[in-house]
Amino acid sequence: MKRSDEPVYWLLFGAGGVMTAVLLPILVLITGILVPMSIISPEKLSYERVHAFATTWWGALILLATIALPIWHAMHRIYHGLHDVGVHTTRLHHYVCYGFAFLVSAAALTLLVQMF
Repeated sequence: MKRSDEPVYWLLFGAGGVMTAVLLPILVLITGILVPMSIISPEKLSYERVHAFATTWWGALILLATIALPIWHAMHRIYHGLHDVGVHTTRLHHYVCYGFAFLVSAAALTLLVQMF
């Protein structure tokens, strides 16, 4: 039997879906509504505080998950959504979708590591 790499993509898809459904609305609420309306002090999201958070190992891990997991979710959804619109997916589609998600994840990881 041929081994499949599909379970790894489904794992990243599921984690990205949970991240997108649970955490991102909270981030939008805080950064898009509460801070601009001064319900939360803008100093709470000052550059110095966010940089201090991002330069800890757990802060960088949280930021990496916040950036990488939703992109894996989106690319997996696009890859399987192509079939729904009548496009017969090939290995090229596979490499483009998951390769893009990998590049975004690697770029985020590289930038976060450079901050240390």
